Amino acid sequence: MAQFTIIGSGFGALTAVRELRRRSPELEIRLVAPKPEFIYYPSLIWVPTGLRQGEELRIDLRDFFERQRVDFVADTVQSIDAQGRVQLESGTQLEQDALIIAAGGRGLRKLPGIEHSLAICDGIETAQEIRKRLQGIAGGSIAFGFAGNPQEPSAVRGGPIFELLFGIDTYLRRQGIRNKFTLTFFNPMREPGNRLGAAAVAGLLAEMEKRQIHTHLGHKIMGFDAQQVHTEGGDIDADLILFMPGMTGPSFAANSGLPLSPGGFLQADNHCQVPGLPGVYVVGDAASYGDSPDWLPKQGHSADLQAKTAVHNALCHLQGKAADQTFRQELICIVDSLDGGNLVYRTPNTARVVPGSWWHLAKRAFEWRYLAPYRPRSAG
Repeated sequence: MAQFTIIGSGFGALTAVRELRRRSPELEIRLVAPKPEFIYYPSLIWVPTGLRQGEELRIDLRDFFERQRVDFVADTVQSIDAQGRVQLESGTQLEQDALIIAAGGRGLRKLPGIEHSLAICDGIETAQEIRKRLQGIAGGSIAFGFAGNPQEPSAVRGGPIFELLFGIDTYLRRQGIRNKFTLTFFNPMREPGNRLGAAAVAGLLAEMEKRQIHTHLGHKIMGFDAQQVHTEGGDIDADLILFMPGMTGPSFAANSGLPLSPGGFLQADNHCQVPGLPGVYVVGDAASYGDSPDWLPKQGHSADLQAKTAVHNALCHLQGKAADQTFRQELICIVDSLDGGNLVYRTPNTARVVPGSWWHLAKRAFEWRYLAPYRPRSAG
């Protein structure tokens, strides 16, 4: 009986579990992650304004693993060798017939003083800290920004910052205290968010102007201190700095024998396979797909699409067949603002932006639908 190992417990990993079990009920599935839990990162943007409590977004996966007959291994990956063998921090070495790496990425922490900023995608605790800090100031300046990986400019995650920016603006207006705050958006690019498409960039900047949000664009970020963002174009005063740094690959990537991209991600082709390693696949934020467009996002939706492709090609591998499926290159997201939002959709041939007050409710409905299969059955 074939043995599958999946590394991670995020979007791509859980989609791979469901797809494997749907297509091959007899497979042995082993999943390695530090804890049997799933954090629903897209809704972390709502924690600072109180729409969500952090623990609502932490899903206990033990019941899901039992239902899907998954052997959960509570451990951390230390390295993966050039044959695809997985070395765990506990000292255990894992071998398998097929391996899907869905371990996610990390934020770069190289800018001087970056500890003075808070990155929403760092998790629940950081989101809660942002809420605490926001409630602790009656007025002042808040700076919002993001950056890329200098070695791999496409390794950027700006959407959550746009959502924080517009969501906090809406929240402060509802509280009747928006006039007591200066909000500034900063970015080293002159056209931030260009992976969303030209129309989306223009719309985002127009929305900032409409909301009287200051912009500081096109200047290299030099670092931070407790009350300022330092850039080559001058300093930005800030009582609270919300910043998403560029991304790099998982912590074990540098210790492994797998090919890496310039930015530190695990290399994969559009079949999601690691070059030269049949049976080893990478999905989601851990991967760099060399033949993909530079706008290809690092988001849960992409990880889901890639996971389904990886599962299909892995099953082909087990049958002695060549990979014959590539993942759909697609960006789809709702840039939320608490009182509405914009649906952004992009493929190699299409780029659309659809504004509407209903997108906020649609995003909340999608959260409920997405999490339903993973929630413990007793929780409903």
